[in-house]
Amino acid sequence: MHAYQKKILASSMLGLALESMDVMLLSFALSSIISEFHLSAAVGGMLPAITNLGMLAGGVIFGYLADRYGRIKTFTYTIIIFALATLFTVFAQNMMTIYWLRFAVGLGAGGEYGIGMALVAESFPLYKRGRMSAWVTIGGQLGTLLAAIIAALILPRAGWRAIFIFGFIPVILAYFVRRHLPETQAWQKVHQRSKIQQKSVTPITALINTPKKFGLTLGLTMMAAIQVAGYFGLMNWLPTVFERRLNLSVSQSSVWMISIIVGMSLGMFCFGKLLDYLGPKVTFSCFLIFSIIAVLLYTFVSNALSMLVVGAVVGFFTNGMHAGYGALISSFYPTEIRSFANNVIFNTGRAIGGLSPILIGYLIDLKGFSSALFALGVMYLVSLIIVNLIPNPFQTQTQTVAVKKV
Repeated sequence: MHAYQKKILASSMLGLALESMDVMLLSFALSSIISEFHLSAAVGGMLPAITNLGMLAGGVIFGYLADRYGRIKTFTYTIIIFALATLFTVFAQNMMTIYWLRFAVGLGAGGEYGIGMALVAESFPLYKRGRMSAWVTIGGQLGTLLAAIIAALILPRAGWRAIFIFGFIPVILAYFVRRHLPETQAWQKVHQRSKIQQKSVTPITALINTPKKFGLTLGLTMMAAIQVAGYFGLMNWLPTVFERRLNLSVSQSSVWMISIIVGMSLGMFCFGKLLDYLGPKVTFSCFLIFSIIAVLLYTFVSNALSMLVVGAVVGFFTNGMHAGYGALISSFYPTEIRSFANNVIFNTGRAIGGLSPILIGYLIDLKGFSSALFALGVMYLVSLIIVNLIPNPFQTQTQTVAVKKV
């Protein structure tokens, strides 16, 4: 990698890390916020939903702005909004203020994913796109671990407000990393051509302007929703379920979370490499099949050791796939709408999939834990069918690279 590519990769990883860190900081602070403001669980539970709605709105707005006015410039604005909203949470005196601030955090964070993936797609050749996208998503897992460390060290000593101060500091660093980066050559060429031709692409129309394109966009959105549903469904409910079934402590559940995050990171790394060599159909299909098998393994968990082993295996396959969505979406849509497409598709999937804890909780109450795992298995089966129905954007380029190497 040359210097520009290294900076692009580092800034994109940092952006997703900060987004993941903030989401997890809210999770750690939620019970304290509910206690301080004397809220019901339902009212407090609206905070993650409001953040997701902000992400969807921010994805649409900043995805459009990034395609039209520049990736790096828009990236900087998302960071500023994200940083200020995170910092102002420290001073919030009522829940309405916190709701608005969480929506603002979502606005900034919602632009991070699509712009970062577009930058990576335009800075690296297609045959390296899977590996580079994988590193960006691994950055997200590092953010999750950072949030856990901040919460463990600061929350017991200084309270929930203090952790959001620490959440602001890395955002400043991200701004300084990005401020000297020029726009990608691909975006500059398209932008110059658009000015000469005096026309611009209507983003929404470009996503659905033909039956084939509409089916592709819908299919990718469904895959993203299933990916997010599996992640939130597992991460939100499994610690509680295991604490009840195996009489585990909260600290043991935290060790399980670390094992599943390590499994996720390894899965992302392997998925990215396989995606470049085998293409999306084979790689997604293999991981989806093993995800169906892996989630069903949870029905056989009977002690803490088996919980850790199965957790790492499940994390490897179910969330390893997350590494491929940026590369996959970026390959289907042109430079003119690439940030917009990534943000709209994945953030729509996130808004839908983020409701999965409600469905999983309902199934657990109604028919038990096994039925909830079976439902997740069915979701992965649907995703398996979709990925084999959509075209393969990697095939031609991969074959071309192979011929050049020969």
